[in-house]
Order: sequence, then structure tokens, then C-alpha cells
Amino acid sequence: MAVKIRLKRVGAKKAPSYRVVVADSRYPRDGRCIQEIGTYNPQNNPSTFKIDLEAANKWIANGAQPTDTVRALLKKAGAIE
Repeated sequence: MAVKIRLKRVGAKKAPSYRVVVADSRYPRDGRCIQEIGTYNPQNNPSTFKIDLEAANKWIANGAQPTDTVRALLKKAGAIE
């Protein structure tokens, strides 16, 4: 089972916002997730995000792989170097 930390799209048509979730890589993008650990809204200027760093670090330590976008958000939040 390959666990990923990735974005799940929510929000209205043409106005996306995202939840940062931990999910099995075989699940659909907006499908079932193991745990929800944050939010990301690119619509705001500047874009806003909130991530539970404790949970993110726990999942990364257990082998979860963040996607490129989530990795950039975690770097901004200071969770990873």
C-alpha cells in the first residue's frame, strides 16, 4: 500500500479549494482518504493554507510520500527542509 499526502479538490466549479489528505495512492483523487490534515485555498490573494504539522510529520515518518504541491506547502510551513 503506497500512502500519499496529496490534495483533494473541494469547492465550487471554477473556484477550487483543497483539503490536504493522507490517502492510499490507488484511491481516486476526490475519493476516500485515511486522514484529513489541512486545507489550501489558492483563490485568496495571497493563497492561504493550514496544515497540522504534527500529523504531517508523523505520516512522513511512517513512509507517506507528499506530492510535489504538498511538498512545497510543507516547505513553506517549515515542516520539511
